[in-house]
Amino acid sequence: MLIGLVINPVAGMGGSVGLKGTDGKEVFEEARRRGARPLAEQRMREMLVHLPRIEGLRFLTASGGMGEGTLISLTLAHEVVHRAPDEPTSQDTKTSCEAFMRMEVRLIAFAGGDGTARDIMDVVGERVPVIGVPSGVKMHSAVFANTPRDAASIVAKYLTYGLPLRKSEVMDIDEEAFRAGHLSARLYGFVLTPYERSLVQPIKGDYEGADVEEEKGNIAAYVVDELKPGVLYILGPGTTLEAVAVRLGVEKTLLGVDAVMDGEVLVKDASESDLLRLLERHPSAKIFVTPIGAQGFILGRGNQQISARVVRKVGIENLVVLAAPTKLKETRVLRVDTGDEDLDRRLKGFRNVVVGYRLGSMVRVD
Repeated sequence: MLIGLVINPVAGMGGSVGLKGTDGKEVFEEARRRGARPLAEQRMREMLVHLPRIEGLRFLTASGGMGEGTLISLTLAHEVVHRAPDEPTSQDTKTSCEAFMRMEVRLIAFAGGDGTARDIMDVVGERVPVIGVPSGVKMHSAVFANTPRDAASIVAKYLTYGLPLRKSEVMDIDEEAFRAGHLSARLYGFVLTPYERSLVQPIKGDYEGADVEEEKGNIAAYVVDELKPGVLYILGPGTTLEAVAVRLGVEKTLLGVDAVMDGEVLVKDASESDLLRLLERHPSAKIFVTPIGAQGFILGRGNQQISARVVRKVGIENLVVLAAPTKLKETRVLRVDTGDEDLDRRLKGFRNVVVGYRLGSMVRVD
């Protein structure tokens, strides 16, 4: 039984340093200059560690950091079907997938983001099922498991007793526009994904209109009225937090993270290291985040600057979730995927979400 396995080793590196992606050599070099750490291999390793041993299972992969190194370290049976350079490109992902198709794999598992999903779709189309181990900065597509552990469960269930296949959207995100604070997304195409609703993330939802804007305004009014002097406030991405900034009279990085205290922006578009430095000087702090529509993620998607280290330093009791009721109605549960399993466990359970002026709703964090 053959599975194709491919890792985009640079996926997700731009998140913690505030670059909102790593598409392109120049952006990758900038991420590395800022001290970004590779994440995708670690995420694929986590998936493989939780994958039950299945008799006769063998992986096809590419050399080095694209899969071979991880499989060797875990002593998993594999064959290298593509020799990639030390710094692989999207073409290496495509070449690997072409080899997978020739050797008739039953499934392709990949670690990356939306860009990697597009590269795989270009080769595979809807001929072989695909499942993504979430590892990028932007994951708006519906091909990803919620977490690496969920990806392991999907692979095991599909190979042992079968799961239904669903046509899942692959999204094309304009990364240059995204870095400039504008989300420009379009449907790129579809791949087949083994589907179990509780394990696979839906496509990102967008919510607009006069009613939603009024809801955000009510939330913002309450948040600003409750701000305390001398407290550092970390504002995550999104239009709900932008409404807070507008009410406060400061400029917000729409798709970035900003740090505010006493009505002044201390750091705009902050990285993880910026936040950690600020917290050394200002230990009294709160984090405000809003879930990604429909997907429900409050940490680990698009706000990797608010890392597990940052959350631990601030304290989970000082993590505040804001959500417009219209968005919350379409978001079944909240989710966290910080890469720190212990912290994720501590964050799970029911959490009060601010949905209006002095209004809250208890929502489960899964």
